[in-house]
Amino acid sequence: MLKYFVMTVEALISAAVIVGAVRGLAAVSSQRMGRLTSGIGAAVGLLGAFIMAYLKNATKLIDTSMWNLCIFGIFTGLAVILLILSPINKKPVSAAAAVVCGLLAGVMIFYALPDVAAYPYSILVTDRSVLSTGYLFKLIGALLGVIAVVLTEMAVRMGTIRLGRYQAYAVTALILIINAVKSVCAGLGIMLNKRMLEKLSRDAKHMVFELVKDTSNKSNVFVYLTLAAALIIPVIVWVKSLRKDEPYDNPAQKRKIVKRHIVSRRWAVLAVIGIVLSFTSFTVLEPITTRAVSLSPVEEAQEKDGSICVSFEQVEDGHLHRFAYVSPSGIQIRFIVIKKPDSSSYGIGLDACDICGETGYYEKDGQVVCKLCDVVMNISTIGFKGGCNPIVIPYEIKDGEIKVPIDGLMEHEQIFKNNRMGKEV
Repeated sequence: MLKYFVMTVEALISAAVIVGAVRGLAAVSSQRMGRLTSGIGAAVGLLGAFIMAYLKNATKLIDTSMWNLCIFGIFTGLAVILLILSPINKKPVSAAAAVVCGLLAGVMIFYALPDVAAYPYSILVTDRSVLSTGYLFKLIGALLGVIAVVLTEMAVRMGTIRLGRYQAYAVTALILIINAVKSVCAGLGIMLNKRMLEKLSRDAKHMVFELVKDTSNKSNVFVYLTLAAALIIPVIVWVKSLRKDEPYDNPAQKRKIVKRHIVSRRWAVLAVIGIVLSFTSFTVLEPITTRAVSLSPVEEAQEKDGSICVSFEQVEDGHLHRFAYVSPSGIQIRFIVIKKPDSSSYGIGLDACDICGETGYYEKDGQVVCKLCDVVMNISTIGFKGGCNPIVIPYEIKDGEIKVPIDGLMEHEQIFKNNRMGKEV
């Protein structure tokens, strides 16, 4: 669940800040029309994102990198136009700027959301059932991430609306410039990969390559800068809400002013919480979710009569046990054994599956978990085909031992080809 929360926040937070800022600027610039155009733009972007999610996963019509290149170009162009139009305080120009804000909001949602919208499908590829606990927890994690991002967008938007026109422009311009630079660098990277810059000189191509490499390796820096720029909004809103010299004619007006300031502070607090939570996702939660899990060591087992023999005493405790046979070519072929709960039978299979390969399984809180995709196994179904279950292998239970034929293990040697003795699992 935590992994998908982090993935969702990281995928959407930059777009959420941009959408919140430009929608707020649209409302400041052109009020009713600004709210209308930015809302329509966001709605169209949302619809387009779900269509794109379907096309990416159900068809082969979409070249993602070329689509991204087009989006980066459109975003950069719209950002430049908005930076030119927004400072001009004339009604027709403000209306045009509001339309550009709506287009920017739509483009950013269309770009950022499809991968997240496809999570129900991509999770189902490994979990196999929408009713499994793992599937539901992952969806809940993604949903919580979406909620956090949407609340942050709302807080940034409402905060921007509470700024003065030129304050809103300055902060939004800073956010757009940061992300326009990121988009240009990402676009150049796509053009390099697609060999679209072959007419450049060797030195120029090398310069572009170094720029793309540096910005790609430090892509999170752009997110941190975006969050830092967005943090300016609640700070200004909070400071403005502390003003004591705002004029009023009667107590009713005073109460209205006080209430407005209280609401402004609440939006400011929500924005700070969203920004800090997003920063924490990148710096604290992501390392936790991507931390490598070490597999338990391979246990000793006897080799006799063409089989690997595991005594009942070795696996009677109900925990996951890992055994292996080293082939003549030095490849370690692993298999796992676990006694099934409330049963005298055993779950036995390769320490690998058809979907995730030989990454293996580990035990956590009494459950067996796939190391690669974090799917929790139903221990009762280990030994049967399907989903991320361990690959089924032949075995025999006889004379107080589990006998796994070496010939049956050798059939799967290719799966463990990268697992030669002396290499870490």
